[in-house]
Amino acid sequence: MTFEFVVQPGFDFVKSFAEKFNIPVFNNGLKIPAHMGEGHIKMVEVEPGFKLVLHHYTLKVDFHLKRKSPPETNELISIVFNSNEIPMAFTPDRESAVQFLKTNGSSIQIAATALATETFFPANTEVYFGVIGIRRQVLSSLLRIGSKINGPLETILHGDTLFFYHEKMHPEVLRVLKQVSEINEQNKLSDLLYRIKAHEMIYLLFDKLLDRSAEKQSPVNKSDIDKLYVIRTTILADMSQPPQLKTLAKMAGMSETKMKQLFKQIFGDTIYNYYQNERMQEAGFLLKHAGYSVSEAGYRLGFSNLSHFSRLFEKHYGITPKKYTLAG
Repeated sequence: MTFEFVVQPGFDFVKSFAEKFNIPVFNNGLKIPAHMGEGHIKMVEVEPGFKLVLHHYTLKVDFHLKRKSPPETNELISIVFNSNEIPMAFTPDRESAVQFLKTNGSSIQIAATALATETFFPANTEVYFGVIGIRRQVLSSLLRIGSKINGPLETILHGDTLFFYHEKMHPEVLRVLKQVSEINEQNKLSDLLYRIKAHEMIYLLFDKLLDRSAEKQSPVNKSDIDKLYVIRTTILADMSQPPQLKTLAKMAGMSETKMKQLFKQIFGDTIYNYYQNERMQEAGFLLKHAGYSVSEAGYRLGFSNLSHFSRLFEKHYGITPKKYTLAG
């Protein structure tokens, strides 16, 4: 199943999606029909120039959501919060569990709406997907951080080039995304709660972006982004081997210098640091969801010295891998 759309001022995602799939709309929302799956999509106008579209569903077929480039540039900024949950009845073998992690990871993307993007939702997976569409001037007035800024925030708020940033789905952001996706419409103060949670999502995200490097940002295009995601996918494919920069640069058709600079700009860290962080994330997944023992997880991730593995794990999680496993 595929849905293509173009974001422009006045665009209504819910109505457009409903027309495409012949679904009735009620109170700016729709219910996914039984033949497609279960769940809902809801649009909330937080304030003029600030909309939140919430997707919470499980579909029976794979779903491709494609945002196409508009014919004219505009001041809209797109912020995508995406979390694909392991189904409750998910009882796979170990390799299936690991592949689910690699292909269905959660993330946040901040981009100029002039950039085309594509999101894939696998069948039979519970999706929490929130999209904030906000005008640049509205975002600037919300953040109120003055004109003395640089790095990603300067580009997002004041830049005249295309931009794209990838941020991890931090636990506190995921918590709020789930809360806002499950607000009870019968609550008389639900509109107020939607607005509060939308602002909280903005706060949590930009609080993290403020920690990023203040280096000058380079313009990006869709080709650059696609290449960098190929590099990221290659790194995640085998966490037992550290990334080889020359090999990655050749594969992407980039110079090492450009690759390293743009990777850090988009993903917020150097290639090697990103690899080490994701390595620990996979270690936690192996222990909690795939039934691996501490030694099995360590060896799978390329650690010949399990004491070294345990020290890195504890530094990342604040707890030893053994205690992490026992904590469930």
